Amino acid sequence: MKNLFRFLQFVAQFVTLGLALAFVVTLLAPQWVARLRGAYPPPANTGTLIQPTFGPAGTAASAAAQEEESPAPVAARPDESPTITRERARAADTIMASYSRAVQRAAPSVVSITADKVTSEQRYIVPTDPRWLTVFPPRPFGAPVQRAIHSLGSGVIVDSKGYVLTNNHVINGAEQIMAVLSDGRTVSVKLVGSDPETDLAVLKLDTSNLPPLPVSDQVPAVGDVVLAIGSPFGLGNTVTMGIISALGRQVTPTSYEDSIQTDAAINEGNSGGALVNAFGELVGINSRNYSPSEGGGNVGIGFAIPVSTAKRVLEQIINHGHVVRGWMGASYESLPPQHGNTESALPRGVAISALVADGPAARAGLKPGDVLTQFGGEPIVNQFDLYNRESRFAPDSKVEVDALRDGKPIKLDVVLAEKPPPQNAPASGE
Repeated sequence: MKNLFRFLQFVAQFVTLGLALAFVVTLLAPQWVARLRGAYPPPANTGTLIQPTFGPAGTAASAAAQEEESPAPVAARPDESPTITRERARAADTIMASYSRAVQRAAPSVVSITADKVTSEQRYIVPTDPRWLTVFPPRPFGAPVQRAIHSLGSGVIVDSKGYVLTNNHVINGAEQIMAVLSDGRTVSVKLVGSDPETDLAVLKLDTSNLPPLPVSDQVPAVGDVVLAIGSPFGLGNTVTMGIISALGRQVTPTSYEDSIQTDAAINEGNSGGALVNAFGELVGINSRNYSPSEGGGNVGIGFAIPVSTAKRVLEQIINHGHVVRGWMGASYESLPPQHGNTESALPRGVAISALVADGPAARAGLKPGDVLTQFGGEPIVNQFDLYNRESRFAPDSKVEVDALRDGKPIKLDVVLAEKPPPQNAPASGE
């Protein structure tokens, strides 16, 4: 009897020790228990972060369930390499852990731009005591002094022949422009043409066989990951990451602005550089940043010109030396929201505030005060929408315009003319 009692005591101690050991293992290394149960295999080193899928109870699903719910195959785009197609498929339901391949594709197509300008500054005699300014105001002294300005920016190679897109404000008024390629070579640059109204310029590098940056054929969306590549403060081949924060931003009074907003850092010297997506494809040309202070530091609000706008400007400048735009010869004012003619809360339509004498709109019979509601059969959102849409038509195009005059609908045909160049626009040409 005594021997049986000792045997049962030994079994109880062994079971207690085993339970204690199992508790410690479960607490310190739960993945070992999961592997012993066959819940999931150890993750492979795929270069991505695996997103767990969750069932109704909020628990991670098994590997078998994840395999059964694998994403649908991603169709290849025209002229797209198999590597990019495979990356799109892998990224369909995963978060990318590295964008190094996108940078490797895009960075060789981004150049640093230096523009040398000379400005004249007039010297003045100013009293040292501010109280004398009312009696002796500042007056010119001597001849104007010439001062050299060294402007920094970036550019994007968009053609193997050496065509480069950059911002107009980077090269405006420059007497000499140079470019530094990603491999360190410095080449001379020729100005082909510029478009101040979109702040874009086209340059031609004095070399060939250059790697053009592929252009995205997808419409960007808010939340897309983007990379800004350029030369901030002269630091070439600098990459910053962010997302698209908003689309269609109107930052300045320019009629043809339709900016992409991003929180990817865009600083001085980034202007004219590339904004690319996660696959290294061009989605915009970096333009400027917003800062509430005079110093202009980055606060996470930057803007880029959409690649769709940049492509139109590039083709027009290469073919014509300048941008050819359709024009109605009228100025507009957007209607307040409460005067919209649709169920939407947004304004729909614009009021004509002024007409150019003998311009296309005046010849068609439109008058100041007429409310334009549709252009070419499409509703008008606001004045900037109408400016952009009429500019995309070729001169001599006939466009149907719907309007309201004294509350009564009218319909007219307007034959567009070519928009005159802006006053004081810099002369340029290849």
